Amino acid sequence: MDAPSFRVWPPVALGAPLLLGLGLTSRVGDPFTVPAGPARWVGGVLVVAFVLWNGWTLAVMASRGTSVLPGGPTTQLLESGPFRVSRNPLYLGLIALDVGVALLVPSAWALVLVPVGVALLSWGAIQPEERYLSGKFGPAYDAYRARVRRWL
Repeated sequence: MDAPSFRVWPPVALGAPLLLGLGLTSRVGDPFTVPAGPARWVGGVLVVAFVLWNGWTLAVMASRGTSVLPGGPTTQLLESGPFRVSRNPLYLGLIALDVGVALLVPSAWALVLVPVGVALLSWGAIQPEERYLSGKFGPAYDAYRARVRRWL
């Protein structure tokens, strides 16, 4: 099959720690207080940024005829739009969403577990995806990877 072999599906890699953190907050409380006023404002900005950023990214992907769902075939190497500044713009947006939700609730546990989600995403999705893209696009992907950062 022409697709990366994920160890962990990206939305699960980020969503599971978020849900665990929200659950811990509701069950046992938080280990520290997240200041509700400023946190909610920043959280709201991050959620709006996620919608705009990921919407733009998905529009670029759809306009180029490549799969918009994680795990689908990549038909071409995308280097325009948000892909000019990040090799993983959808994942970057999902991380912003995780932080935004954690701040909106607010949930210190969800916030503390964001790095766990990022580590799972890196190991479970990004590494296999980079191997797939390098194998499929060879030197063109290697040059793109040298030019564009993973995140920003």
